[in-house]
Amino acid sequence: MQITSLASSSRGNCYLIQDGVSSLLIECGVDLKKIRKHIKLSDLAGCLISHEHRDHSKYAKEIIKYTGIWTSAGTLSELDLGPYGYRATAIKAGETFKIGSFLVVPFETQHDAKEPLGFLVYSTATEEKLLFATDTYYIKNRFQDLNYIMIECNYSTEILKANIDAGKIPKAVAKRLFESHFELENVKKFLIAQDLTTVKAIYLLHMSDGNSDAARFKKEIQELTGVPVYVCDP
Repeated sequence: MQITSLASSSRGNCYLIQDGVSSLLIECGVDLKKIRKHIKLSDLAGCLISHEHRDHSKYAKEIIKYTGIWTSAGTLSELDLGPYGYRATAIKAGETFKIGSFLVVPFETQHDAKEPLGFLVYSTATEEKLLFATDTYYIKNRFQDLNYIMIECNYSTEILKANIDAGKIPKAVAKRLFESHFELENVKKFLIAQDLTTVKAIYLLHMSDGNSDAARFKKEIQELTGVPVYVCDP
């Protein structure tokens, strides 16, 4: 399975998953010109959207002209998809569906959005399994037989508190981070609660511009898990 990060930050998120048979987009928060640098839009089997916030869904109205969109009913209710809305499919946590050569199982995440989801993606071509979860402060599920983990690692409480004390971060902004995004130590707890035996790589997503440390996060998680860790570029 090939994983390409096109963007991973509060300015925009988009990831391309390919297995040699089908190509799947997760999130569409970047301009279509950027996506076209990596793939012909007509070659996409579909696009998954985790929730309605603009950095994840801004270009949904454009991408749906070329391929179908799968997301929750709550997210769909917040998106304006225009005349192509009939190409969108509402999905539910725990219900498996197929996009090209991929089998997808959505699961609940915890975020200040209408009905946010994470995705378990299985390739019938490579027989590999990928976990994708972003914009959540907690994941209740436990997973087995994973090969790739794409997980938000947004901030460190230590760095955030230092920024609050220095007056760099308003307390209201900090409160939202605490209540809606995955913090470093919580990511560690989540990872060690999983069976990592078959995991080939961990991808860290959606780091906060001023409240994270990419090199530190990568080093600490790699040492903790013994798995190669990659930080997705903003």
